[in-house]
Amino acid sequence: MRAQVFRAGQVANRGPHLFSSLRHPSTLSRRCLATTHDVPSAHNVDLASRTPPYPKLLARLEEVRRVLGSSRPLTLAEKILYSHLESPEESLLSNTNNGRDIRGQANLKLKPDRVAMQDASAQMALLQFMSCGLPSTAVPASIHCDHMVVGQNGADADLPISIKENKEVFDFLESAAKKYGIEFWPPGAGIIHQSVLENYSAPGLMMLGTDSHSPNAGGLGAIVIGVGGADAVDALVDAPWELKAPKILGVKLVGELSGWTSPKDVILSLAGQLTVRGGTGYIIEYFGPGVQTLSCTGMATICNMGAEVGATTSLFPFSPAHIPYLNATHRGPIAQAASDIAKLPMQRNLLRADPEAVYDKVITINLSELEPHINGPFTPDLSTPLSKFKSVVEEKDWPRTFGAGLIGSCTNSSYQDMTRSEELVKQASAAGLKPKADFFITPGSEQIRATLDRDNTLSTFSAAGGTVLANACGPCIGQWTRTDGIKKGEANAILTSYNRNFPGRNDGNRATMNFLASPELITAMAYSGETTFNPMTDSIPTPSGTPFKFSPPKGSDLPSSGFATGNPAFLPTPGIPDPTVNVLVSPTSTRLALLDPFPPFPPTELTSLRVLYKVKGQCTTDTISAAGPWLKYKGHLPNISENTLIGAVNAATDEVNTAYDIDGTQSSIPALAKRWRDKGQEWLVVAEHNYGEGSAREHAALQPRFLGGRIILAKSFARIHETNLKKQGIVPLTFANEADYDLLDACDEVATRGLLDVLRSGGQGEVEILLKKGGRETVVRTRHTLSRDQAGFVLAGSALNLLAIKGGRGEVEKSG
Repeated sequence: MRAQVFRAGQVANRGPHLFSSLRHPSTLSRRCLATTHDVPSAHNVDLASRTPPYPKLLARLEEVRRVLGSSRPLTLAEKILYSHLESPEESLLSNTNNGRDIRGQANLKLKPDRVAMQDASAQMALLQFMSCGLPSTAVPASIHCDHMVVGQNGADADLPISIKENKEVFDFLESAAKKYGIEFWPPGAGIIHQSVLENYSAPGLMMLGTDSHSPNAGGLGAIVIGVGGADAVDALVDAPWELKAPKILGVKLVGELSGWTSPKDVILSLAGQLTVRGGTGYIIEYFGPGVQTLSCTGMATICNMGAEVGATTSLFPFSPAHIPYLNATHRGPIAQAASDIAKLPMQRNLLRADPEAVYDKVITINLSELEPHINGPFTPDLSTPLSKFKSVVEEKDWPRTFGAGLIGSCTNSSYQDMTRSEELVKQASAAGLKPKADFFITPGSEQIRATLDRDNTLSTFSAAGGTVLANACGPCIGQWTRTDGIKKGEANAILTSYNRNFPGRNDGNRATMNFLASPELITAMAYSGETTFNPMTDSIPTPSGTPFKFSPPKGSDLPSSGFATGNPAFLPTPGIPDPTVNVLVSPTSTRLALLDPFPPFPPTELTSLRVLYKVKGQCTTDTISAAGPWLKYKGHLPNISENTLIGAVNAATDEVNTAYDIDGTQSSIPALAKRWRDKGQEWLVVAEHNYGEGSAREHAALQPRFLGGRIILAKSFARIHETNLKKQGIVPLTFANEADYDLLDACDEVATRGLLDVLRSGGQGEVEILLKKGGRETVVRTRHTLSRDQAGFVLAGSALNLLAIKGGRGEVEKSG
């Protein structure tokens, strides 16, 4: 890693530094970023670049039928995936018993149609892309500035501060986007997943997104997979992206939702059934008559949280609800093309599963019998039906009150979600009630915000005492400072309609219990301020003394007057490359740093590794690379590496972020890792199940590699993180016998046997860990999932090293 760092230059004339109220966006004429541009009309976009290549996909599906045989039934996920293969014959017939055993066996080499990146992960993705020396991206791509915007005092106060504090990064992202022809959505435009649903997702599309909740777009019938930045670079440089062929989990929906039950409850209930590991290695494909009863945005909510069960992605088949949503978001031609394809005979039908399609597992959910659920705390799969939640709170001695109710976010800020919540606020306001918990509302996009503003939904929330936050991630990812007096370490509860609730994620306090629920349930509960309140059965006393009981919420799937465009300054730059734009480099930045290649794998076994840390229990990507205030260093690997594993629990002492050197010296985990790296001591981490669950952040792989990590030895891995490790040259191994976890301790010396042969043979063979302890050597057998290409990544030092060799290393201008 070089000390040189870069800053986007003044690549165009800039307008005055103006920022005014989001509620009066007409006065905001310019964005205070690196460049200015002619803002496109919402109705005047390059629709061709946003339309899946349907003729090509239909031709490829015909080729897949030829390779596998025309009588072979396919699921919807298989149709879309296989139609994006670079070479169907190579991927489907290699190592698959001549195509009979594809799922879980085949290495699919895929050519996605599009890439989307959020601002925190886009920094590293662009740094890697730039090193490949290409003039533009090979596929359409977009950048969405949503992660580095705080949510605290309201959009009008928070957004200008966030832009000012992150100006250098936003400047870089926008200027790089202009140079390489990437559409750039500025801070305030919306959360990546909502913007993708409104603009880019389409039935039959395949897309990579540098965020674990990218499968949100599956609600519109697309295959969208969350990946790390290095995976996104594969698509950006036109290299095939490799995926182990997933198994297919079918979820059959019957019946129809009613009353208090919402689409959020479908996935909250399913998470309880599957657990955070139950979807690993699977695509979740929804089918059945219940699908026809759901809104497009409701389906997106369900797909969004497939990440919480470890699924590769989730998707719904083409549905009647897709047509009005596509039309309402100015994509009528795509709606018509998809409708035509959905009517084709099944042999050529890309958008529906074959009737005889076989799923590896099937779970049936009766929507008519489903009740609202609340999930948590500390894990999204601890699922409790609302009718039982009060007794569980009392049994577990969880807090009886909660300090904040937060609704919206990428998961639940649709027009349907917000109008159902608004209807409850109107009921309570008519009864003279005010929320007893702090109440925050996060619109998912400028389109949603402007529409809710026009239709007076936001004013209803504000009049009730709610705070409308910026169109960004905000509290969901830790960009939130509590104002209710809760101290670090103090046990307390919050309720959110978000998707993830790991310890410390929202406010940095590991004692905060975040309970996940639908926005309408949270809205109602905010008026009682009690976790034991059930709005379906309980009443609240009014100022007059009369008991008040909520009626079930009602809302609208789509606005009757159409969506409002909102502030035109929040529309994206055009995706047209401009080679005259310069990306400059300054050696003084603390926010951005150029990447040097990692060294290649040595021509020997790893003979003198030591165990840096033995992790106890859950170890998420938040544990390995915390978000919140650390987001500002996403483009600076040395600086962000200072947070490596700081949330990890020491298996020997139960301490957090406390490591011990060979001589007993105590330090933080990153401090010990740096000390070992600087004296040439490479290391490994020993961990338990589902290591790296959670977000797609590749920093959780980059940071350990930068600090000298070579191996992660765990009981099991989350899919995205396991791939990210390989891309950065770290070898993920799992215990062949999980009980062997107990054999290893921090500072133990180990060596590998067979690893070099496995790498040189393209992933063939087994790896053993030789534990040298107490004067004896113990053999620990392991398993790996290295493919031929992934073995090549490790040998080269990283996937980026190989891409740079193939593309020719690009030069970036430097400034003093």
